[in-house]
Amino acid sequence: MMQPTVEYAKQLDSTDMLKRFRDEFYLKQGTIYMDGNSLGLLSKRAERTLIESLEDWKEHGIDGWTKGTHPWFDLSERLAELLAPLVGASAEEVIVTGSTTVNLHQLVATFYQPQGKRTKILADELNFPTDIYALKSQLHIHGYDPDEHLIRAKSRDGRVIEEEDIIEAMTDEVALVILPTVQYRSGQILDMKRLTEEAHKRGILIGFDGCHSVGAIPHSFSEWDVDFAYWCNYKYLNGGPGSVGGLYVNRKHFGANPGLAGWFGSRKDKQFDLEHTFTPAETAGAYQIGTPHVLSMAPLLGSLEIFAEAGIENIRKKSLEINQYFMELIEVELAGLGFTIGNPREDVRRGGHVCLEHPEAARICKSLKENGIIPDFRAPNVVRLAPIALYTSYEDVWNVVRILKEIMVEKQYEKFANEREIVA
Repeated sequence: MMQPTVEYAKQLDSTDMLKRFRDEFYLKQGTIYMDGNSLGLLSKRAERTLIESLEDWKEHGIDGWTKGTHPWFDLSERLAELLAPLVGASAEEVIVTGSTTVNLHQLVATFYQPQGKRTKILADELNFPTDIYALKSQLHIHGYDPDEHLIRAKSRDGRVIEEEDIIEAMTDEVALVILPTVQYRSGQILDMKRLTEEAHKRGILIGFDGCHSVGAIPHSFSEWDVDFAYWCNYKYLNGGPGSVGGLYVNRKHFGANPGLAGWFGSRKDKQFDLEHTFTPAETAGAYQIGTPHVLSMAPLLGSLEIFAEAGIENIRKKSLEINQYFMELIEVELAGLGFTIGNPREDVRRGGHVCLEHPEAARICKSLKENGIIPDFRAPNVVRLAPIALYTSYEDVWNVVRILKEIMVEKQYEKFANEREIVA
């Protein structure tokens, strides 16, 4: 049974199977970092592989394409081999390229094929804005009115989307479904397997935005028969700010022409023939567009080494346990202070962060930062707090709740305006 004492937190830390990885990361003294679901911390291995790539450039110049510690020509494919187990796919179905929004544009340009009455795209009203912007843009390019042709499944409570409501919206007018794996505010995990089955029963293709799940929860994209997915690598995967993104394409779609062609999507043996006839790769590599951003990919080499050693199942196990402890501690220590836990409580429905709701959320976040806690604010009333399995301790969590209680009891937050900072 949970005990709200620092001694109990230390006891949990003593049996933490992932505690050795904490020393792999640069943790700033005097702060507790709870924002790894927005930007993961730098690891020493990521720093090493970045420096090694700089040395490759310094030593070999243009020959770095084929020489050095981390040759650039097939770097995307080597990273895909490391990423594939985290998303439940073969290496050929994964590629590291682009960014979240660029990859979404690429995939929609490829798989959105309106025909007859099937002209609409189904998303949801709680999705991250960049996905909605991209989908509206793609509809506009195809000559459709986004207000009419973009359907957004409604939330019953403003926190989660019920799968039944999404399935009900899968009408015979829908050509494509784009959904998040995890809702970015509440942390709800959608039932990807069920939604994929239901979409396919109706002849609809379906893709998922994995930004808030890859590196935090296991996936089985291939087993579930998901058509495609895309994600960033700078949150739970600790690839660094602006790190190159990733995408998955089910092998049953190999051979489809990418909607947005570019020379790095060429079959490797043909790429430097420099012909004006595009010969796409026979794998997910076909969905690359331009030259890879080598120095933004290099840290991911080191980071993914850690994930291979730790194991995504172990990461998920600790994540569930430390977040459960966090929620129980909140309910005991912050009772009566106006907080509501907005994320689902069932293990199968919650992702890697705690969604803590409060009317004064923006100013509470500012007060947390003043006290050395790095949180994340999401409008209108959410404090997102993410204990990261690889580098957050139970004692960290205990201290976060202790400081939150002091902030609220002493009304420290009242000196701040209840409005977000430039970067929330």
